[in-house]
Amino acid sequence: MELVILAAGMGSRFGGLKQIEPIDEYGNFIIDYSVYDAIEAGFDKVIFIIKEENYEIFKETIGKRIEDKIKVEYVFQKLSLLPEGYSIPKDRVKPLGTAQAILAAKDKISNRFAIINADDFYGKESFFAAANFLKNSCKDKAYGNVAYLVTNTMTENGSVKRGVLSMDKNNLLTHIEESKVEKVNGKVIATPLDEAKKPFEIPSDTLVSMNMFCFSSSIMDYMWDRFPKFLDENKNNLMNCEYLLPTVVSDLIQENEVTVEIVPSPAVWYGITYKEDKPSVVESISKLMKDGKYKKGLW
Repeated sequence: MELVILAAGMGSRFGGLKQIEPIDEYGNFIIDYSVYDAIEAGFDKVIFIIKEENYEIFKETIGKRIEDKIKVEYVFQKLSLLPEGYSIPKDRVKPLGTAQAILAAKDKISNRFAIINADDFYGKESFFAAANFLKNSCKDKAYGNVAYLVTNTMTENGSVKRGVLSMDKNNLLTHIEESKVEKVNGKVIATPLDEAKKPFEIPSDTLVSMNMFCFSSSIMDYMWDRFPKFLDENKNNLMNCEYLLPTVVSDLIQENEVTVEIVPSPAVWYGITYKEDKPSVVESISKLMKDGKYKKGLW
């Protein structure tokens, strides 16, 4: 099984390359914990999707620590990865979104794989849940999404981007509402990224997505085939638009092309969305290590 890690984001809110920000006294990063948990769950290859200019620092920091423990490959998310006949403004710097990022790994992926963000701590239980789904339930057009209780994924320092999930009686995903989620006067408020939609309150036990999907390789063809339509629809917003994986998945569900099973996880998210988040993340990771969930020093 392969783990694809989305690490090409610029970390603008954190103010730096947050994917390689140490979060324990041994100098480990959040990515280290994700890879560690993935190995324990049975994954045997990790693919980092990064910006080409960050290759050396990734290889010298993360790569050299794990390359003797799991097969490691790197691919670059480039703005030039576009369907034939299309282009974007030359002065755009921001990556083109998570769907385009995964397309960069198309030639490295064999069949079944999971994806995660580089700067989120997903928890050991989530990797075992993903591995179990990939081994036993993932099929050509039957995908999975590891889902979290929204209250297990929030920070006190501002809003976080989460996909608010709707599902049917068979535990199949029916819709993903990409939103900014935060606590306001004791309530959990989701503000859709689609500005035409109004904010809404969600119960504290609402399941949300943090981009931990389980796919077969068929998702690649779907994303590539739909890429031209996305670019056409955003021809007047090519400086800022993002081709987002959750949006593609949600559209595929609406069109009855695929199914996505909700795979609940009891894990608690930790992440450095804002600088102020770091102390609590460091404290939480330290407690997990003291409780024996991770060995001292990790590697």
